Amino acid sequence: MNDTKRKILVTAALPYANGSIHLGHMLEYVQTDIWARFQRAQGHETWFAWADDAHGTPIMLSAQRQGITPEQLIERMNAEHQADFRDFGLSYDNFSSTHSDANRELVGMIFERLRDGGHVVEKTISQFYDEREGMFLPDRFIKGTCPKCKTPDQYGDSCEACGSTYAPTDLIDPRSAVSGTSPVMRDSEHHFVRLERFGDALKAWTASGALQSEVRNKLQEWFTDGLRDWDVTRDAPYFGFRIPGTEDKYFYVWVDAPVGYMASFRELSEREGLDFDAWWTPGTDTELHHFIGKDIVYFHTLFWPAMLMGAGLRTPTGVHAHGFLTVDGTKMSKSRGTFIMARTYLDHLDPDCLRYYFCAKLGPGLGDIDLNLEDFVARVNADLVGKVVNIASRCAGFIHRGFDGELAAELPEPALYAEFLAERPAIAADFEGRNYQSAIRRIMALADRANRYIDEHKPWLMAKEKGREAEVQAVCTQGINLFRVLITLLAPAIPFTAEKSATFLGREVRLWSDLDQPLVGARLAPFQPLLHRIDPLKVDAILEASKASLQATESPAATDTPARDLDLAEEIGIDDFTKVDLRVARIVAAEAVPEADKLLRLTLDLGGQTRNVFAGIKSAYDPEDLVGRLTVMVANLKPRKMRFGVSEGMVLAAGGGQGLFILSPDEGAEPGDRVS
Repeated sequence: MNDTKRKILVTAALPYANGSIHLGHMLEYVQTDIWARFQRAQGHETWFAWADDAHGTPIMLSAQRQGITPEQLIERMNAEHQADFRDFGLSYDNFSSTHSDANRELVGMIFERLRDGGHVVEKTISQFYDEREGMFLPDRFIKGTCPKCKTPDQYGDSCEACGSTYAPTDLIDPRSAVSGTSPVMRDSEHHFVRLERFGDALKAWTASGALQSEVRNKLQEWFTDGLRDWDVTRDAPYFGFRIPGTEDKYFYVWVDAPVGYMASFRELSEREGLDFDAWWTPGTDTELHHFIGKDIVYFHTLFWPAMLMGAGLRTPTGVHAHGFLTVDGTKMSKSRGTFIMARTYLDHLDPDCLRYYFCAKLGPGLGDIDLNLEDFVARVNADLVGKVVNIASRCAGFIHRGFDGELAAELPEPALYAEFLAERPAIAADFEGRNYQSAIRRIMALADRANRYIDEHKPWLMAKEKGREAEVQAVCTQGINLFRVLITLLAPAIPFTAEKSATFLGREVRLWSDLDQPLVGARLAPFQPLLHRIDPLKVDAILEASKASLQATESPAATDTPARDLDLAEEIGIDDFTKVDLRVARIVAAEAVPEADKLLRLTLDLGGQTRNVFAGIKSAYDPEDLVGRLTVMVANLKPRKMRFGVSEGMVLAAGGGQGLFILSPDEGAEPGDRVS
């Protein structure tokens, strides 16, 4: 084993603090955690620090719709995220927020160094402005018809139909996704980082071995096209850090998001007594490794290293990108129940099962990873339960029944044990290179060898023959030791099963070097099941739960075909009725929810205040026909978190044999008027 001790800082991409964690997120976080655990198992000083990405226009608007402050929203989501992470066994050392004081200080310091170094220039730009909302619009908050393929309802920076990229001003019939109104062009002063000044340094870093070949090749295309100045400014109103020396300018979220890695580590350093500066000095012997999705490579391989270079800080040792998660070969789907939230999975199955499956599928490249549910069940049951855990359960029974849980004083076949240990360097190289699938193949080949050994010696037959007790103890001691090797090698992927195994073995299952000494003459704890087989019905339950949570949100107003006979609900008193606050609202935007059969997403103007409401009226109305109409809504209905966002009220509708109709007030009514 390598005796050189490394000092490693590991990060994962920051989850956005505007939504819950799903299995697509967990793919990356499990990949990161396996690598961090593996490094610790080699005896290296390894820290895992990251944070919630807590800034930006979506956070601000989401908080407004929920009637809370952005700070309250990000605090709530941070707690929810960490609960999911802990229950999935992520071994992070610090999880912070990009809204922290540490991040504010570091962002200010880096920007000041960039500006003092002449790397920042101010320019006047023209951009879309929403006059109703009084705000400049980020690209993703502008929608219109694609200028290339003419597909409607596309974002301001790219078309999901044809894949074209363009400027928001190229859109046909652009509209604000916030208010539904047509935006106007306004000038604004912005700060730009001059990326071209870092071109040579970035090319040298790119060739340093820090990137995968696919990413390195893509960067060459960007270098060929020329590095454009990077706009790091956003105008008020905006939830983020104000740029020092300005009144209404804020740092773009992609400025402070990667600095969040540093800020989280600074908090960790203060808590653990680490020398923070030593980890971020150029030429340091420490390592910095980022695990990210392939969709954010641009920010991590151009903007982020340029910021670090301009601030006189070290650049990443490695940026490791992975592909997306598909389920049963296709993009995750809410209608099929395959858009699975982390908590939904945890409610039904052991996290180690999914951790193992991800490990068995992950390679070092950018290819997408498929969660094939049938294969998931078969592989976990065959590999983990049938091959690995089964070794411990088979041997433990004989050791406890015949020898009071005590192992033999020596191994009957030390050469076989040595063969298993000889595989450590190759398996370690696989884990180091993030070729997890190769590591799993090697480990499972050892598991097959261990099971053959037990099958060949047949301790269940020897136990029936008088005078062969010592042979039974020896064979099962050998089997327990082979199991110990397997579970130690697998521990980075299946920490919960490894922890249970440590209790059974009476020894920690952590450092690979501990395997140098076999476990002999020791007493085992009573055997408890380490991992249960996956019942396919539980997978079905996960899919149904995902569908159920979707369907439960699809009837906020009325059904398509209400009963013809009056079926009155329980009588209420006048006091109950007066609690309902009915208001006139104008529909300023309407769009279909692709994942739902009945839902439209409506943006309602209540007279200076906008609300986001989901209404089950897709079957009756073309969204474009609703824009500009007045309707009646329940304005004081408690916001309801749905699969597609938060619904902040209810539109009143009536239905019968002739169809479904939203209620509309007479002419003369104004948004915000009370209905009585």
